[in-house]
Amino acid sequence: MKLQSRAQAAIAFALLFACVVSCKSSTSSTSSKTDPPKNANTATQSPAHTNMTNNAPATPPDIAGKYNVVGSNPDGSPYRGTLEVIPHGDVYQFRWSAGTQYDGIGVANGNVVAVAFASGENGKGCGVVDYEIRSDGALDGKWGYWGTNEAGTEKAKRTGGSGLEGDYEATGQNPNGKEYKAKLTVEPAGNLYRFVWSNNTDGVGIKQGTNIAVGIGGKRCGFVAYEIRPDGLEGIWGGYGTDKTGTEKATKQ
Repeated sequence: MKLQSRAQAAIAFALLFACVVSCKSSTSSTSSKTDPPKNANTATQSPAHTNMTNNAPATPPDIAGKYNVVGSNPDGSPYRGTLEVIPHGDVYQFRWSAGTQYDGIGVANGNVVAVAFASGENGKGCGVVDYEIRSDGALDGKWGYWGTNEAGTEKAKRTGGSGLEGDYEATGQNPNGKEYKAKLTVEPAGNLYRFVWSNNTDGVGIKQGTNIAVGIGGKRCGFVAYEIRPDGLEGIWGGYGTDKTGTEKATKQ
């Protein structure tokens, strides 16, 4: 993607990953801990919980490394660039270079990795949740937030609605082990979905197979849902303000 087009289309992309630390930080360094996914100006906690897809291996594939990327922006224009995925505890930092630098935080959940990203050298204010959609309609997720190396988890039980849309009772655990509860509503947003939690947190989700990746953080943050392939990552990405999406394939160098 022409990362610059991305930023206009939905917040630039190239893939999001959230680094829990600045791009210059070591894999062990981190900023102070942050509660579960939440809007940058709220102190309330937000969702996510971990669980793998039925066919996923017990141990997530190793996605760390350098990649060559090719993709298309939401307007159909092509782009090329590079991506580096850096492990930071339970999460990953995604750092793209495609005419513009993008940085984000990613969480792997089964064979899918979800990323939230922003333009520049850090993804401050961005969070991401990846849910597995269960056969009974429940959501089983894992989430991460820029600045924290540990992931949180969340399960959301459906209380009304059909398909993915509807109301849920969510229970989760913050990276520090503290548990929380919240009500969650999922609404259609064109080709995407809007997630609204009762703790003043909201995000936009993009479906990838039986998983849905939800970006949190407002207009500054884009989001990507990648399927982990033997040769790399293949994803769909988008951002706030439009339901148009782009695509990207990242092949390991």
